[in-house]
Amino acid sequence: MSGEGKVLWHFSMSLDGFVDGTEPGMAWLSDVTGKPGVVEAYSSQLGAVLGGRNGHDAYPDAMPYGDWQGPVFILTHHPEDARPQEHVTFLSCDVGEALRIAVEAADGKNVEVHSADIGRQLLERGLIVQIELHVAPVLLGDGIRLYDNPGGEPIKLHNLIGDDPHLEVDLRYAPVRP
Repeated sequence: MSGEGKVLWHFSMSLDGFVDGTEPGMAWLSDVTGKPGVVEAYSSQLGAVLGGRNGHDAYPDAMPYGDWQGPVFILTHHPEDARPQEHVTFLSCDVGEALRIAVEAADGKNVEVHSADIGRQLLERGLIVQIELHVAPVLLGDGIRLYDNPGGEPIKLHNLIGDDPHLEVDLRYAPVRP
């Protein structure tokens, strides 16, 4: 996809690897602050979003970046009972075909995958170009993991920040005491 947008698997994630907790809503992110300009940087490059039905049903009115109004594609096994929404298209097809549709609609901009399960499937097919994570200073202990594939083969990644693609990332946190 040289000269075109990327397929990004993009999430805020807890330090212990969860992208959603066990309680409905994203309250676990309520005290987390993002870097200045990050929303604008991502939304200016975003052409389409590909998500899953469970996440969409849990957060039906959530748009990825405030006023961003591009196409959102929700992959589901049962599109017939989905609530119609502006900018949202419900797809019932192979995950690769859903990505092809989203890439076409993105018109040269990025497609962001906002689903742990869809992201895993696309990663295993070699269709994810980049994983972009914002690690929140919280340990959830339970919920939906970013990558959950028990018994599967490890997938090695390259660190895209800095000169050493094998460099581990150092994080330093302290527990908040009452």
